[in-house]
Amino acid sequence: MSKGTVLVTGAAGYIGSHAVLALLEAGWEVVAVDDLSSGARWLVPETVEFIHQDVAERRRMVQVLGDYRCRAVLHFAGSIVVSESVADPLKYYRNNVGGSLALIEACAAADVTRFIFSSSAAVYGEPLRVPVDEDAPTNPINPYGATKLIAEWMLRDAAALGLRHMALRYFNVAGADPSGRSGQLSLEATHLIKIACEAAANKRPGVTVFGTDYETPDGTCIRDYIHVSDLATAHVAALDHLMAGGPSLTLNCGYGHGASVRQVLAAVERAAGVPLEVGEGPRRPGDPARLVADSGRMRRLLAWTPEHDDLDAIVASALAWERNTKDR
Repeated sequence: MSKGTVLVTGAAGYIGSHAVLALLEAGWEVVAVDDLSSGARWLVPETVEFIHQDVAERRRMVQVLGDYRCRAVLHFAGSIVVSESVADPLKYYRNNVGGSLALIEACAAADVTRFIFSSSAAVYGEPLRVPVDEDAPTNPINPYGATKLIAEWMLRDAAALGLRHMALRYFNVAGADPSGRSGQLSLEATHLIKIACEAAANKRPGVTVFGTDYETPDGTCIRDYIHVSDLATAHVAALDHLMAGGPSLTLNCGYGHGASVRQVLAAVERAAGVPLEVGEGPRRPGDPARLVADSGRMRRLLAWTPEHDDLDAIVASALAWERNTKDR
């Protein structure tokens, strides 16, 4: 029996498409919205109602929310590349702030009172302590992080209109659907596991390690990698929380432990059975030595338990995706 219909924006993207799969498995009906500027239509199951639309078109979104009697919105649409946000900041304010504002306004007009937002650990900037909990100061150091934080502020203030929300701050999302139904499609990948698996699948010549003199056990940066399918089920748990009348929350999405760049590369080599061509480069500005989530609040308040908390499993799923999508 269906639990009702939810609207998913950015549904043809990496995380959005995995969320669609998790929602369907949990008994929800989905209306998928994506402008296909970076997503791929084939990542959304054919059985799902798909609308090719920019979420910034407020009037159209009001119509869609009303026509399909949507009970909640899960908002993944937006621009996500940190380096691009520095080079073209106004694009990020237009898409991440302007698009979110239009969608929030549409929810208010259509009397949709539950909203789940795809936020980021980038709102913390360079954290003063690690693991990072939700009460840590927010001090984004690039337009991407700034626009995510502004969208969180808009949702917080929209409580005056009766809107309850969940802002989920992702750490490093990686991997692919274990059944091969979806994965990351990025023409200019910036995430380490994606890049390393592309190299292992002969889609690029090698991998560069940026900085080998950090104060970490092997000198390279440590990050908290969360499997995309576990992140998707966290969104389902967040939706269940709001549907049960739970209050608005801001939660970190990670495992609470990290892996270094060299550990990731070693995991990719194990999975691939071949060595990678690895070069070394200077540190990148703004890269903290360690970025790990304190995810205790999410586990406790949402009763969320990850199923794929294993670096080798994350890498294996990402590599299988790369090897099986050569001709896409």
